[in-house]
Amino acid sequence: MRYQNVFMEGLGYELPPVVVTSSELEAQLQPMYKALRIPLGQLETLTGISERRWWEKDYALSDGAVAAAQKVLETTSFSPRDIEVLVYTGVCRENFEPATACKIAAQLGLADNAFVYDISNACLGVMNGIIDVANRIELGQIEAGMVVSSETAREINEVMIERMLRETNIEAFKYSLATLTGGSGSIAVLLTNRARSSNCRRLLGGVAQAAPQHHQLCKWGMELVEDHYAPVMFTDSVAVLKNGIKLAEKTWQAFTKELNWQPQSIDKVICHQIGSEHQSSILKALDIDEEKDFCTYPYLGNIGTVSLPITAAVAEEREFLQKGDLVGFLGIGSGLNCMMLGWEW
Repeated sequence: MRYQNVFMEGLGYELPPVVVTSSELEAQLQPMYKALRIPLGQLETLTGISERRWWEKDYALSDGAVAAAQKVLETTSFSPRDIEVLVYTGVCRENFEPATACKIAAQLGLADNAFVYDISNACLGVMNGIIDVANRIELGQIEAGMVVSSETAREINEVMIERMLRETNIEAFKYSLATLTGGSGSIAVLLTNRARSSNCRRLLGGVAQAAPQHHQLCKWGMELVEDHYAPVMFTDSVAVLKNGIKLAEKTWQAFTKELNWQPQSIDKVICHQIGSEHQSSILKALDIDEEKDFCTYPYLGNIGTVSLPITAAVAEEREFLQKGDLVGFLGIGSGLNCMMLGWEW
């Protein structure tokens, strides 16, 4: 995929107010830790995550997405009526139907002729949304579109902690560890064509690779528990890392070839934020200097679809990303799917 006419005009995010430390989660799991003789502090030691943020109870996902979108509109020359496509891309959605994007579009006040819909692809949702809107811009169908997403980890963590305390075995700890890394947050990405842009953050292109034979390694859904259905999350972290690295290496080779980039010429990378072991393993496998990477997982955790774009926004705020940088967005999600996008910042 190559692009000539697509720019990221705005990038806004909203963070929840409730800070939850890893030690607080372990305090809730203390009976399990004691029974299995797991020392306190293992959660942060294994993941590198000291805290994450959660929304207040019953906070609407759409409200977070609207807040992020309004921040983008306030800092650009665009109005809601200029947004010709609105795509909501979160793993978490408010209903099976209608699309969560519909509520967000209504609250923002989009024009009646805007395309409004949801798409979903695990942690790659925002990346897929960017490509979806970028294709419309490149084809000349629209001038501007917005990708929004909002994720919440409070509810699934509460369910899984209750289940871990009930089952109290090492397998429950092993396959629930990834759930405990989860944070919450919202993002909005405004994309436009050259004529409407301020000529920064140009999308150069990207590639995608899939390894769907590993679709069973990470699941978040519903299962029958006794006489009712309850949410459940399962992650084989070891297998995800092992096979994810193989897929990332394959995608990286295709990515640098597609954009005709030499690895040493890439100034910065923004990776999907999972944890310390994943981050260091991916960078080592791709032979990327750690100084080129920016991390938010130690204090935001893994926020699913919004992890990578929020990290990019924070990196820009802190002047890690500089005008003219060649920047790689390196995304991977359960499925397994991998996508890498190249930008001229």
